[in-house]
Amino acid sequence: MTDLDADALIAIRRDLHQIPELALHETRTHDYLMAKIQSWQSSWMTIKGVPEVPTAIMVRLAGTDPRRTIGYRTDIDALPVTEATGLPFASTIPGQMHACGHDVHMAVALGILQHFAANQPRDNMLFFFQPAEEEDYGGYRVYQAGAFTGEWQPDEFFAIHDNPALPAGQLATRQGTLFAGTTEIYLTLRGLSGHAAYPQRAKDSLVAAAAFIMQVQTIVSRNVDPLRGGVVTIGSLHAGTVPNIIPGEAKLSGTIRAFRQADIEMMQQRVRDIANGVAATYGVEADLKLIQGGYMPVENAPEQTADMMDFMAADPDTDFAEAEPAMTGEDFGFLTQKFPGTMAWLGVNDPEHTLHSDKLSPDEASIKPGVAAFIRFFNHRMQ
Repeated sequence: MTDLDADALIAIRRDLHQIPELALHETRTHDYLMAKIQSWQSSWMTIKGVPEVPTAIMVRLAGTDPRRTIGYRTDIDALPVTEATGLPFASTIPGQMHACGHDVHMAVALGILQHFAANQPRDNMLFFFQPAEEEDYGGYRVYQAGAFTGEWQPDEFFAIHDNPALPAGQLATRQGTLFAGTTEIYLTLRGLSGHAAYPQRAKDSLVAAAAFIMQVQTIVSRNVDPLRGGVVTIGSLHAGTVPNIIPGEAKLSGTIRAFRQADIEMMQQRVRDIANGVAATYGVEADLKLIQGGYMPVENAPEQTADMMDFMAADPDTDFAEAEPAMTGEDFGFLTQKFPGTMAWLGVNDPEHTLHSDKLSPDEASIKPGVAAFIRFFNHRMQ
């Protein structure tokens, strides 16, 4: 069996692009992936499901002379975005789109898997097709289900994330933290509604919400080391219905991001302190939920990352660059806390659009070089 060529990989990507599904609901995607994987069945391949996370797929390839188990992970879910690319293979599911490029990720993973399904690797290999990266932290869920145990435990994990700002097919990574960890903020402030003409008889949740929003802006500027950086953003505020009624309830949501887990935990505590202080100051009740789940910083492991960077920089067939850290969140970070791991950017050459844009259109010329570079790297790693 020959490796999948560029046209075959593009066809896979387009098939997957048309059936984007949200976190933990990737049933059609799961079935498509399973059909492809099963068509490459070999005597050294074992496929396993995860009952607790039914759309997850795990594939193990037994090595000829294994010294380790090399893991490779791809995410499979999409976003609640209405596609506006106008492409002939655009999403067929209203309000859902592969606006973060997971269709590209899956095509790359299938290309690598197909090669080693036809050419038995020296080391054991584990391919993890992970649901729920965008939300609901699928990697964490699968880990908690005990799926990475025994012969299914990787000694190291690798993954990619597409980057529209980089040239098609370029790979880029760095030592240390590549992506930030994140925490979702959900705050409900409950006061007492009343007539706008009699504010003394009400407890204004909207004024309390405004105070909270302004105060959390000091967390990064006054609590985080400027050399490390961080973000606190409130992206949603809902309160009130008409101009002359003081709202009795306000709901806010936002995000915390930082490159170090210790900074994230400190920022979480400052959000708690501010929420409690605002509640006491304005006489309202604060119901705060902070959810990190599996969205830890993506911390590249020193030994594996050095080997990848050295190999790809020296490989004449790989376009490689050293990356800068990004505030992007990725739940591969949880897996890098449990296993030595490395994530790299894959350039997809769409500089006019960012990840999560309804017009994101990755350059499909990126897929085959990404597959080929990782096949070469894994063969090097197994020497």
